[in-house]
Amino acid sequence: MERGLALLLPVFLGLLQRGRGGPLEVEPPDSVVAVSMGGSRQLTCRLSCADHRAPSVQWRGLDTSLGAVRSDAGSSVLSVHNASLSAAGTHVCVGSCGNLTLQRTVQLLVFAFPDQLTVSPVALVAKQDREVACTAHNVTPASPEALSLSLLLGDRELGEALSREVEEEPQQGEDLLFRVTGRWLLPSLDTPTPPALRCRATMTLPGVQLSHQRAIPVLRSLTSREPPGTTSPEATPELSSTRSSESPAPPAGNSSARPCRPKIHQSPAAGGLELLCEAACGPGVAVGWTQAPGGLEAYQRREAGARAWLSVPRAGCGPEGWFQCRLDPGGQMASLYLVAEVCSPPAPPALWTGSLVLGLLLLALLAYRLRKRCRPAR
Repeated sequence: MERGLALLLPVFLGLLQRGRGGPLEVEPPDSVVAVSMGGSRQLTCRLSCADHRAPSVQWRGLDTSLGAVRSDAGSSVLSVHNASLSAAGTHVCVGSCGNLTLQRTVQLLVFAFPDQLTVSPVALVAKQDREVACTAHNVTPASPEALSLSLLLGDRELGEALSREVEEEPQQGEDLLFRVTGRWLLPSLDTPTPPALRCRATMTLPGVQLSHQRAIPVLRSLTSREPPGTTSPEATPELSSTRSSESPAPPAGNSSARPCRPKIHQSPAAGGLELLCEAACGPGVAVGWTQAPGGLEAYQRREAGARAWLSVPRAGCGPEGWFQCRLDPGGQMASLYLVAEVCSPPAPPALWTGSLVLGLLLLALLAYRLRKRCRPAR
């Protein structure tokens, strides 16, 4: 037996010698590589043979789109352009030197993480317990290991979320995206009132860590005109009252660098107010109402592309609360807070009946006295 192994050993050494080659190198060297949806990435595979033979190198895919592959002597380049979810999967680089065959696998992850955070409510009121919701729109993957949501007061996280909801976004094309919502129940915000809370979404993948934030201003009261601290312009809601004039417009300037955002205008209408949400963003955009006091079903609405109208009735004291509209695509929000007019509660029916009876009695008494005074003397 030992003599047989001794005879076979030179044969194996000869085979290894004829097929000897260097290591199969892949750039980037990670076994998992992430690329953003719509982005581009190159995977390069190289091999050199020790005996100066021409190596063979080729990318292969396992039930995935291979994209554009360019191979020559000793290398193969896999290029992924305008990445979609169909490009995700396992790709295999196979290289050979003579009888020696090597392979490396790379898992390509395609993710979507646009800056489309929304919060509800868009502002908080000090010393009132509130539930806060933070939603990341049009994202993938949506697993807790990849996407995390947190609520921050300064640099401190305000505990775990009460719940986490994952829903499919309305599909636009072949790529399936999600919206992920986290909900927190806040304690009363004590004095001194913090200027704002922050919702933060973080996407963590191999070699990638990205974060987006959205501020939630904290108001001193429902009728506050400004939040108590400075926040980013995109996060500060509009505050308005039906009893006050609107704030002066900001000075004109070059706004081409800013993302397009919707705006809400209010104007008197028969029987109440009419709110107009519009976005001057050019063709291909649409706006729609997403929030109103008492629910959107209680209002008459009309939408036409980049403009959306909502009628606010003036019945009683009028509604009080936040009105909110959203721009699609993009997810940017605009908000307006309406304060109801000061009014007295309606008189109960019993009061009206009592007043009517009292008026009739006074009228009968007056008629009796006049009749007695005007009666001719006998």
